[in-house]
Amino acid sequence: MTLRYSIKYKTKNPRKMNNQLKKVIPLISYSLADITCIVVVSHQHLFFSLKCLKLHIGYQLKLLSCISGVDFLDTKYRFGVVYDLLSLTYNTRFRLKVFVNEITPVNSVVDIFVNANWWEREIWDLYGIYFDKHPDLRRILTDYGFESHPLRKDFPCSGFVELRYNETKKKIVVKPIHLAQEFRSFSFQTPW
Repeated sequence: MTLRYSIKYKTKNPRKMNNQLKKVIPLISYSLADITCIVVVSHQHLFFSLKCLKLHIGYQLKLLSCISGVDFLDTKYRFGVVYDLLSLTYNTRFRLKVFVNEITPVNSVVDIFVNANWWEREIWDLYGIYFDKHPDLRRILTDYGFESHPLRKDFPCSGFVELRYNETKKKIVVKPIHLAQEFRSFSFQTPW
């Protein structure tokens, strides 16, 4: 398998790729995994970086194949947003990462990649990462009355509320769940 990056930048040396990429976008870190370039940029430079990588003649990363959210609980930058890009012209893959805390918004890239709309809505719904200047940021997978974000690591596995159908009232009843920790006993020995 040969590594092909572009016609203009035909180098397999990661140090040279790093220097060439620094001339195009303001990156924080650069690494190479298999045939995928992995770059970390600041959230302020996200929009500019993605636009440059899409329009630059040497990269032409015109296809956004995925946007993912990551939760790193108990760290300075709790959330990560990962953009997977693909160049059909040069047959290359590119991964761009942005790390933010709980209150810092990420710029929406719907103006650059139209298919980012639903992925950004999904990340907002499941992680609570706010995308600034998104045209229609609302919940997409959970109910509109849902109060939290279920893929956060601090989300309880049992949930906050219990839904059940009440036969006498002939409707669905929503009750908050209260877990009494003092009555639970933990045995740290495995039975096998």
